[in-house]
Amino acid sequence: MRRKGQTKTVGTMTKSTGAPQDKTGSRLFVYSLGLVFQRRVRKILNAHGWSLKLGLPFANSDAVAVWGRKGPAKRGMAVASAFKKPLLTVEDAFLRSVLTGRQGAQSLGIVTDWTGIYFDTSQPSDIDSFLEKSLDLNDDDLKNAADEMAYMGHLKLSKYNDYSQQAVEFKDEYVLVVDQTLNDAAIIKGGADAQTFANMLACAKAENPDKKIYIKTHPETAAGKRLGHYTQDDCDGQVDLLTSQLSPYVLFQGASKIYCVTSQVGLEAIFAGRKPIIFGRPFYAGLGLTDDRGPTPKSTLKLKPEQLFWATHLQYSKWYDPFFERATDFQTTATILHAQSRQHNDNKKPAYCIGMRLWKRGFLKQFLSGSVSAPRFFDDPQKAVMAAKKDNGRVLVWSGKETQVLHKACTQNHVPLIRVEDGFLRSVGLGAKLVAPVSLAFDDTGIYYDPTRPSQLERLINASVSLSEIELTRAKAVQDRIVALKMTKYNLTHSSVTLNAQKGQQVILVPGQVENDASIFKGAAQVKTNLDLLQAARADFPDAYIVFKPHPDVEAGLRKGVVSTEQANLYADFIASDCNMADLLDQVDRIATITSLAGFEGLMRGKQVTCYGNPFYSCWGLTDDRGDKLDRRIARPNLTALIHACLIKYPRYWDPVTHKPCPIEVVVERFEKGEMQSKRGGSMRLLAKLQGVFASYAYLWR
Repeated sequence: MRRKGQTKTVGTMTKSTGAPQDKTGSRLFVYSLGLVFQRRVRKILNAHGWSLKLGLPFANSDAVAVWGRKGPAKRGMAVASAFKKPLLTVEDAFLRSVLTGRQGAQSLGIVTDWTGIYFDTSQPSDIDSFLEKSLDLNDDDLKNAADEMAYMGHLKLSKYNDYSQQAVEFKDEYVLVVDQTLNDAAIIKGGADAQTFANMLACAKAENPDKKIYIKTHPETAAGKRLGHYTQDDCDGQVDLLTSQLSPYVLFQGASKIYCVTSQVGLEAIFAGRKPIIFGRPFYAGLGLTDDRGPTPKSTLKLKPEQLFWATHLQYSKWYDPFFERATDFQTTATILHAQSRQHNDNKKPAYCIGMRLWKRGFLKQFLSGSVSAPRFFDDPQKAVMAAKKDNGRVLVWSGKETQVLHKACTQNHVPLIRVEDGFLRSVGLGAKLVAPVSLAFDDTGIYYDPTRPSQLERLINASVSLSEIELTRAKAVQDRIVALKMTKYNLTHSSVTLNAQKGQQVILVPGQVENDASIFKGAAQVKTNLDLLQAARADFPDAYIVFKPHPDVEAGLRKGVVSTEQANLYADFIASDCNMADLLDQVDRIATITSLAGFEGLMRGKQVTCYGNPFYSCWGLTDDRGDKLDRRIARPNLTALIHACLIKYPRYWDPVTHKPCPIEVVVERFEKGEMQSKRGGSMRLLAKLQGVFASYAYLWR
């Protein structure tokens, strides 16, 4: 219900702001080099229906675009006024990038405003219209906004996202004071100045004499790009500058009070359920969500945090997908930014690599990009550990090459040890044929295929029972697309087969494995070979129609695990050689396996799975387990939660087209478009062919 005295909304316009409906399709004339040369901004505007032009706006539908309210914007404003054309103000959106623009990072979104701009609260802006409209949201819209707001907080996303991975412990509750950069337009247009910051710190000290005060510096100040209002001179026994870059959402947890002038951190504090103390006049003041100490706010609306989030992030902001160069929504932007932030922040420590064959080093350099230095590769584990210790780095080892000597050396020298392995959606083609992966797992605890010790994946699955509705919906969408597209780990283009089981007969797929694979060494119980597996399946399911599918690496002559046709025919009704795995999975009722990924792929397709070993997906209540019991696996997730842990949270993904870190959805769409695997160079193709000749020497490239 509209409150008394509020302005009536007319279509997409409000009388209070005069904001016209978006003129998508207009030509936008620009008069500043920033807009001319900012390729990403042009792409975002193009994706949302605008075209940037140089010259003069003579046509009736033409408009003028300016960036913000600094000096160069005045030229565009003057032209718009002279030609009586609409003026569109463009600024970065509330989620921007990992690093700052001054560090060369490109934005994932913009805000566009036909009336003013959100940070200039001395004048009306389009944000006023969206804030007013939020009063009329129905329950579904409010719930969606609340869920998306919580999702952003769960991912700890802010405007900039260059955060330290080092754990910082605050012993006691503290007060947070938020700095901004000198001469920021948001300060001036928000009714504040440098003296406001001095007053804010003095007030924080006077109101909290017995508490520690931490000053959060602006990311551009921390990066050495712009000065802030506070320096070391403002510190004393009570006040300290925060030298570590921490997500605002981490800082909110231990803060008893949060003091801001006009910073976006105040907005994020509201989204985190806090009530910041405000000394300026930001657009989010005066909504009943802040303790206002500054100039009189222009708004008198009373909103909930989710209404404010709806206005800022779901309506006012325009989001962009850089992988497919198209407009997108907030949730897609959040997943993209989280993937970028994860890679950047995970790679802050220098990487010293062991057990990485030459052909793997190229794609590893991509996955490890963004670190302070390029990864270095060693043959001597001791040298790698000592180099990592000297540079406060970490040692990465291809999981199958880890030794007790390496583990002990890392432990004794307090050097993190990270195991690396292929992800569960790997490539179009075999790793044994030197096809680079589009996903890798980086595990600092163990590795997913080794049930003899904990792993990061186990931790994620144990925690997956508390996933949000958005996370579960996302995982279900990923599952549905993978199944519909018939995706598997290697996505080989073999022909389909037709099975001739009798009507009503249970059909069981027995996927062969590489018998000297680490997952067999670590995860097998009494059943250890492909022949053992066939015998066990026939003994346990005597009346079933059993299909044996040899492992593709074994069929290619690259790995160990051959079962002769004569032996296989003693237990199997059909040998599915060189056939499509996804097609087989669609035709069977059950998968009987030791530790094969085919069991997980079967679960995704609603199949029953019998495990004779301990793969990563067993002992969670979703499989028929014939192997050893694992007491560490205490959770009982549903299938969707298991998929979220295994396909979304655990691996990291790399886009083969843009050569950037990406979420899984990008890889799935690349596969759908036939773009999943980048082409290999001539030398790699030649080396792959030579492997077929020297298959018995596979240890040279594994």
